[in-house]
This record gives sequence, structure tokens and C-alpha cells, in this order.
Amino acid sequence: MTKRDRIVGKDRLDSLRLGFWTVFSGLLIALLAVIAYVRYTQGLGAVTHLSDTFPWGLWIGFDLLCGVGLAAGGFAVTATVHILHLKDFKPIVRPTVLTAFLGYILVITALLLDLGRPWNIWHPIIMWNPHSVMFEVGWCVMLYTTVLSLEFAPVVLERFKLDWMLKLLKPVTPILVIMGVILSTLHQSSLGSLFLILPEKMHPLWYTPILPVLFFVSALAAGIAMTVVESWFSRRVFGKPIETHLLSRLSKVSVIILALYLTLRLRDLAVRGALSTIWPLTRVSLMFLAEIGIGVAVPMVLLAFDRFRQSPKRLAFAQGLVVLGFIFHRLNVSITSVEAATGHRYVPSFLEFLVSAGLVAVGMWVFVLACRYLPVFPEEPAATEGATESRGTSQASLPVSKPVTAFDRT
Repeated sequence: MTKRDRIVGKDRLDSLRLGFWTVFSGLLIALLAVIAYVRYTQGLGAVTHLSDTFPWGLWIGFDLLCGVGLAAGGFAVTATVHILHLKDFKPIVRPTVLTAFLGYILVITALLLDLGRPWNIWHPIIMWNPHSVMFEVGWCVMLYTTVLSLEFAPVVLERFKLDWMLKLLKPVTPILVIMGVILSTLHQSSLGSLFLILPEKMHPLWYTPILPVLFFVSALAAGIAMTVVESWFSRRVFGKPIETHLLSRLSKVSVIILALYLTLRLRDLAVRGALSTIWPLTRVSLMFLAEIGIGVAVPMVLLAFDRFRQSPKRLAFAQGLVVLGFIFHRLNVSITSVEAATGHRYVPSFLEFLVSAGLVAVGMWVFVLACRYLPVFPEEPAATEGATESRGTSQASLPVSKPVTAFDRT
């Protein structure tokens, strides 16, 4: 038996083994299906701690607000390549668009779980209310999800050799990208506008007239951060070389965006006299300091150093902090600030946490399977750090990673 035969045989044996993350994520998805059944047959009260006094909880704060924001890398990277004509970033376009597309699909799925009457979700299509911010958000999400499906369509068309359809899509790609930028700008900011009607029901640390601007700027930073984290995830799961030089350049932009966000945030707090509400330290003010410190100030300082950005692991760590800070901000706006101002306490039920975790697991599995069976990554890897890491055998002789064990390599 040759060495290659032994490698292939071992790989087939490994593909039959179920590791911890494979079993755990599969269990989460199974629980998600069971909880969804209970929710649709017995109502929201059977699985959530939501009430008339606190109608928006974890599924809005995390699944929707965070899901939409973390998908912002899709329009940022596509605009960089197709509008600014920075073709160097082309290798990361497809996985970024895939991440954004899955993000929006999961957001819509979460909405179907959270809405009291999910069967009426189609009403905004024919029942227009142009004075409603939620109407504008709904239409933008529908249209941008359609745009993302068309932007990702070439990956599927290449897989099935539908060249004639590729020729039809190619001329309209710049138009799709421009539409994506416009739609994303509208609804990323409008998600912040949803909270402008709550001046008496939000803590001063988070309520501000410039909340739409803060939502857009923070989403831009989070989208870029998610692009870096997704690249690191792909490297770990699929053994793909990470484009460190591209991610380093993106992270330079992150420094500017984070600095802009921090300046806007602190100036707004100073102008409104809200900085004094930090003291004395309470649970609310500690949440604010954690959001600003961990998610903005620390990664901004780290990413400002060129030597720090040379390492893929350090990049992923710093941008992971940005993602964590972004999640803190959205949850603070939707839950912490409302609790502090109204005095109504909301603690998500265990089933609510399981649903959010199950949606994340679904997204990761679909991402893994899409990357396994579709040409998401460029055929020829870029020559970057990580591409030359030593392995037991040459890259050409390594077997392709199997989807059933992909999570266990993270």
C-alpha cells in the first residue's frame, strides 16, 4: 500500500467519526426544530420570557440587530472591489458575500420565530406605510437579500457550468453592488431609527438623536471585523491560506472607523451631559464601559500597530473583540438601556438562548457545506503567511476536509 493510499484510507475512516463540535452543533439544530414546533403550536409565551411590557428580547437584540450588522461586510467588500476597483481584495469577496447572504437568511428566519403573527410577514409588500421606519427596514431587507442572492449566484452557476447565465449576470454586477450599498446604508441606519421613538424608555448612555449614524458606523466596523473572523474560520476548517496582507489593509480601515465611532460616541455623550451617568459604577455603567473598552478602544489600539497586524491569529483576536463589542452595543441598546430606564427586568429563557445558538449552528453548517461543494474560494491560493505552514505531507497530497468533521478542526 502506498503512502497516498494510507492517507486516503485514514481520511475515509476519519470522515466516519463524529467529534464534539459536530455532535454539539447537530444537537443544537435538532433542539431548534423542536422549540420552533412548540413556539408555532403553543405561542411565544411557551418558549420566551417576552411580555407586553418587554416585547423585544434576545431574538431581536441578537438575532436581528446583530445578524444584520455582522453581515455588513458584504456590501463593504463588494463596493471595494467593484466600485473602487481594488481588485486585490477579490479573493475574499465570495466568502464575504456568502457570510452576508447567510446572515440575512438567518435574520429572516429569526423574524419568523419572533413575530406574533409570522404568517403576515408578507403584508408590507402590498400594505404600504411609507411613514413607518419598520416598513422601510422591511423593504430594504427584502431587496438586499435579493441582491445578495444575485451576487452569490455566479458561484452556483459556475458549479453547474451555466455559462450563458453567467454572461447575463456579469454586466449587471456593478448595478447590483451599487444597489447593495444604497440599501445597506438605508436599513443599517434605520435599525437605529427604530429606537428614536423611545426617549423616555432608554438609558441616556444609549439614547441619542444620532443613533442611526452610530448604528451605521458600528455596522461597518463589525462587517469588516466579521470578514477577518470568517477568513480565520475558513483557514482553520478548510486549511485555506489566509490573505494576511489583504486583511491587514482592511484592519487599517477598521482603525479609522473605530476612531470615528469612538469620537462620535464620546462627543455625543459630552454634549448631552450623559457622561455623568457612568458614576457611581452600576451594572448598567459597567456594561457601557465593557462595550466601549473591549469592543472599541482596545482593538483600535492593537490594530494601529503594523507589527500586530502581521499575524493572522492576532488579527482574528482583535477583530473578534470588535465583533464582541458590537454585540454588546446592540444588546445594550435593545435590552440593558430599556431595563434601566423602565425598571422592567427581562431575562431570556433558556429556550431563547437555544434558538439563537441553533440559528448560529445552522449558519455555520450551511457555510461549511457551501464551501465544500461550491467554488467559494479561489482555485489558486494566495502566497501569504499561513500558506507555507509546514504540514506532514505536501498540500497537493492532502485530502479534502470532510464536512462532517469540519467543526472539529476549529
